[in-house]
Amino acid sequence: MEVSSKIYIAGHKGMVGSALVRKLKSEGFSNLVLRSSADLDLTNQQAVKEFFEEEKPDYVFLAAAKVGGIVANSTYPAQFLYENLMIQNNVIHRSYVSGVKKLLFLASSCIYPKLAPQPIKEEYLLTGSLEETNEAYAIAKIAGVKMCEAYNRQYGCDFISVMPTNLYGPNDNYDLETSHVLPALLRKFHEAKIKMLSKTGPGNNVPGHSELVDSELVELWGTGEPRREFLHVDDLANACFHLMQTYQGNTSVNIGTGKDISIKDLAELIKNITGYTGEITWNNSKPDGTPRKLLDVSLIHSLGWEHKIGLEEGIRRVYEEEFLRDGSS
Repeated sequence: MEVSSKIYIAGHKGMVGSALVRKLKSEGFSNLVLRSSADLDLTNQQAVKEFFEEEKPDYVFLAAAKVGGIVANSTYPAQFLYENLMIQNNVIHRSYVSGVKKLLFLASSCIYPKLAPQPIKEEYLLTGSLEETNEAYAIAKIAGVKMCEAYNRQYGCDFISVMPTNLYGPNDNYDLETSHVLPALLRKFHEAKIKMLSKTGPGNNVPGHSELVDSELVELWGTGEPRREFLHVDDLANACFHLMQTYQGNTSVNIGTGKDISIKDLAELIKNITGYTGEITWNNSKPDGTPRKLLDVSLIHSLGWEHKIGLEEGIRRVYEEEFLRDGSS
């Protein structure tokens, strides 16, 4: 990519898309094409056709998607399947028709089999059954990966796909009904801490900032035993920028840290970062999801990229930026 290249970031207001915008601007790229969902409905084939004919972008980052956690995926499977398929089909096909030089498609590590050997290599795709709680989303993303591969083979396109691990960072979703595990934990522990602060007794010299009252209980789903890998979204943006500049190939690329943590240990880490001092209870009647999901990142390491932001550092940064910016602590 040249600094003057016209670059379309689909989904620029989301966590991943906004991180890509920050990265590109930091590298001196200013000719960015940005459209909100209100301005351009990517599920509308005609609207996408007209957009590409008018703008003619040189490069495309396809980060737009309908996303969510276990609750959202289980509740709205038809929407997850339909909307993601429509977005992908429209943007990928129009990128081919309009002569886009290169496209990067953001897939997800949930496309791999539920019981894939660990760590998960790129070639494990389609070798086993998917996790039931996010099957619809995974199937849509698999279709996007295969569409890029097919357009490369049939039309000679330079369309690449990446599979990020679980992400967190600025502009994440903290809605408890639709969020992923890490942002949900941050919100739960922060709100529990605020409730405890509000119950502090009289005689407090600094209202709302005395010793915490240990009366709030945070209930979490499952057993806490599953293990997950987490990547700060700014690291993902750096990886995508690196691959867009250097990688050509029809092999999708895992993006992660190569390190995982149990949900129970993650909860304890976030509990300490937020300053919550109450108790945690685990609701074993709720689903755990996939037992373990750790990506093999040897390919992207061989391509010259590694993550830089450690998990504790990243969570502390996000907590300060997203929850403490107004001074409430």
